[in-house]
Amino acid sequence: MTEKKKRETKEEAKVTFDLGFGGLFKGLGDFIDLLGDMIETGEEEVTRTGEFRVKGLGDKGRGVYGFSVRTGVGGVPRVERFGNIRATEEGPVVAEVREPLVDVFDEEQEIVIAAELPGVAEEEVHIEIQDDILSLETTGERKYAKEILLPEPVDAATLQKAYKNGILELRLKKAKAEE
Repeated sequence: MTEKKKRETKEEAKVTFDLGFGGLFKGLGDFIDLLGDMIETGEEEVTRTGEFRVKGLGDKGRGVYGFSVRTGVGGVPRVERFGNIRATEEGPVVAEVREPLVDVFDEEQEIVIAAELPGVAEEEVHIEIQDDILSLETTGERKYAKEILLPEPVDAATLQKAYKNGILELRLKKAKAEE
């Protein structure tokens, strides 16, 4: 088995907002450069994270953001964002609830979900499954929430959970097609 090449960076953020198209094109250019670098070096995954603090707001003024780019079959990139910063019509908002980084694997007989939930105890994790939608939510000091669209419906009764060092792994058998 070949070892997966992976690169992670954590950056201190300079919070700036560009309402013109210059920032959009620069961002797209940087993203295209990142994909080119991945192809040249053979990397399969790149993760960028950062955080910023707004003075005077304590933990409510702490923004965490990031994205992960993975190349899949045929080199097609898949981008997933995570963190607690949400875009709204009024501009960026720092939310109390973070969106965890989640991977979904479609295996032959089952769907496997891996979620990063640092700082959360196992008993604080709550899962709800409805057909092909899995809702993940945590309670406690660190709050995470995400709805995950699964590649196909699953049998909720077959849920198997494993939780270790902030990594949650869920295994669900695919639902049998009704004949």
